[in-house]
Amino acid sequence: MYDSPINLSKPTKLPSESIFLITMEIANSQRRYVDFTSTLFNEGYLDSQFTQLQQLQDESNPEFVLEVVTLFFEDSEKLLDELTRTLDQKTVDFKKVDAHVHQLKGSSARCLRCLRQVKNEYFLVKSKLKTFFALEQKIVAVGGSIPMMW
Repeated sequence: MYDSPINLSKPTKLPSESIFLITMEIANSQRRYVDFTSTLFNEGYLDSQFTQLQQLQDESNPEFVLEVVTLFFEDSEKLLDELTRTLDQKTVDFKKVDAHVHQLKGSSARCLRCLRQVKNEYFLVKSKLKTFFALEQKIVAVGGSIPMMW
């Protein structure tokens, strides 16, 4: 039998079993969120700067951190593509390499192997933060609140 979705925007009386299941889903999602966030901090993917960024987010702009991180990823992908094109040239313009690398706030080792390492780390961080924000959105979607880590 097909159950219609629950509309949480309208006040309705839910069966106690449905309330229990929603509450359990919220609790499980929050637990996964806390565990995953702790892992990201422990592994160095998140730090105090990320915490400061989260503190700038409020009810008037609930997706502030997601928007900032999304812009970072968009800009970083462009920079990595430009850096790749610059290093793929027959004659490498190291001034351009320096400019691109400094925009990424890293040090320039000026070699393709290091560029691949940077790209791999970038995609790893991007993947982990996508999971992080997906967990946040899942919690909010089912009516829960994001647990504070500080």
